[in-house]
Amino acid sequence: VNDNLMELLLLVSTLNRASAKNVTVVIPYYGYARQDRKMQSRVPISAADVARLLEAVGVDRVIAVDLHCGQIQGFFGPRVPVDNLDGGIIGVDYFGGKDLHNPVVVSPDAGGVYRAKKFKEGLAHKYEMKDIGLAMIIKQRARAGSVDQMDLVGDVVDCDCILVDDMIDTAGTICKAAEVLIEKGARRVFAFASHGVLSGPGNERLANSKMAEVVILNTIPTSPQREANEKLTELSIAPLLAQAIFNCHAKKSISALFRM
Repeated sequence: VNDNLMELLLLVSTLNRASAKNVTVVIPYYGYARQDRKMQSRVPISAADVARLLEAVGVDRVIAVDLHCGQIQGFFGPRVPVDNLDGGIIGVDYFGGKDLHNPVVVSPDAGGVYRAKKFKEGLAHKYEMKDIGLAMIIKQRARAGSVDQMDLVGDVVDCDCILVDDMIDTAGTICKAAEVLIEKGARRVFAFASHGVLSGPGNERLANSKMAEVVILNTIPTSPQREANEKLTELSIAPLLAQAIFNCHAKKSISALFRM
């Protein structure tokens, strides 16, 4: 992340010194996005500091995909508009083509309910899945990266469940959520996330999980280990980014890209 960030800053500086009229930065995965507030004393708000660095070198516009926290857009000043694209649009198209039995969209935590609700509405509107349900898992963390207890809110008996989140890191939360859904009577469990970080044991946990399939976008470069994981499906974010870039430079509205 640090190497890519430094290269980006130097490249933007180079473009401005070469008299570029506008510089638009496309950031599929915004590094340090999870450090968006002070959880304890004497720690930085790194997401805000990255925004200040980008502003300082002269970025005119930012196009990002599924920022961990929407408020990160406010870390940039009014001179630098930020377009936070919804990767769920690609996920909706993928799962809309599947033969799902009594589908239920599940949020793995309380903070992601809006994202799951939007995903559900996208499937219901675009693919006429009128009977699609919505559920939520309430988790209690023992510490960062470790979940102590999970409780399900909603009914998933004899249902195909789709866990929807913005990113999968060590995969501990989403794998445990899948186990809870299976215990509660779910027929099959799928997962969708825009960012497949898969740090540490993440990839191995997904391969050994009870999920039928895990779908991610290629916002982060893949690896041979990921390609060997039969449960992992990687979709391309390129069409969505290409349309956003075209609309920005053609002075067209990109509001349609935010609708499922």
